[in-house]
Order: sequence, then structure tokens, then C-alpha cells
Amino acid sequence: MTKIAIVTGSTRPGRNNSGVAEWVLAQGKLRGDADYELVDIADFNLPLLDEAYPAAYQNYQNEHTMVWAAKMNEFDGYIFITGEYNHSVQPALANAISYLNAEFNNKAAGMVGYGSAYGARAMEHLRGILSELQVAHVQKTGMFSLFTDFENFSAFKPTEQQAASVEPMFDQLVSWTNAMKTVREGALAAV
Repeated sequence: MTKIAIVTGSTRPGRNNSGVAEWVLAQGKLRGDADYELVDIADFNLPLLDEAYPAAYQNYQNEHTMVWAAKMNEFDGYIFITGEYNHSVQPALANAISYLNAEFNNKAAGMVGYGSAYGARAMEHLRGILSELQVAHVQKTGMFSLFTDFENFSAFKPTEQQAASVEPMFDQLVSWTNAMKTVREGALAAV
């Protein structure tokens, strides 16, 4: 079965990101069209990028990088959960993604953002990062407002309208993830 990781984007204590990620996981499991798994970047204790070689070389020197790479390599697709920090993607997520390269190539990704502007600017920056890693990111996104989808700016309680924003993202992501499996198989056959 297709495996899709729901990747948290923050490591901060008291982070809103976990609540959003857990809710997205629950929505995915209701669908039954893929095997969804929550991957919390906080569990990997990744310091600020500390590898001597560019990620494309896959010449990882640190145990934390090897563990992170092995985990991300397990999946056919991803849903990245990102809040918006300074009009961009969360720093912990950008750092975690920067550790790897080939593990993401020719896979698909969806995004769920949140913030004062629904995380839209963060997701646009994330698109650029994912494009460089040869990740096919779907057009539809889940979008949530800190003002209307979080109680007291901390407890995730999405409105019905915004909760519905994830369904088209899931639909596109599952289709694209399955299509990218074919691309990867073709790339392997060509080698």
C-alpha cells in the first residue's frame, strides 16, 4: 500500500504544529486510500545542518542524519505541516528537509499551512524548496487561520469550511504519489 508521511514542521515546546499534524493524520486514516504515518521531526533531534557534504552525495557522516534519511526513504509521498514564521516556512522544517536530497526525489507532496494568512506564504516558499529536491507538490493545500481555526491561538479546532480544504489536497496527493511510483520504477529500470 502507498505510504505517506505526515511530517511536522516545528520542534518548539507548546507548538501548534502537533495538533494540526495529528488532525491531518486522523483525516488521512478515515480515507483508507494509503498508509498514513505521523513523522515528528522533533523525535530526530536534528541540530542545525551539520553534514560536511552536500545532501545530494548521500555521504552522511552523522548517525542522526542516517536515521532521518532511512525514515524519509520509507515513504512514497509526504504531507508537510508548516506554520508561517516571518512570511516563510518554519526553520526546523527547512533544516530537516535540507539534510536530505535523493530520499525525496521523484515523490509527491501535499502541504497544510496555518498562520495569520493561512500559512500561504510559507507554503509558497516550501514549494521552491521541494521543487529543487524533485518533489512533485500538488496544487491544492490545507489552509488554516490562527484567528478562526485555533481556540486561544493554541488548541486546533478547525472550522468546517477550512477543514474541507484538506480533501482536495489528499485526493491530488494520492493520485500523484501513485503516479510518481511509476516514475521511480522507470528511473530504476533505465539504470
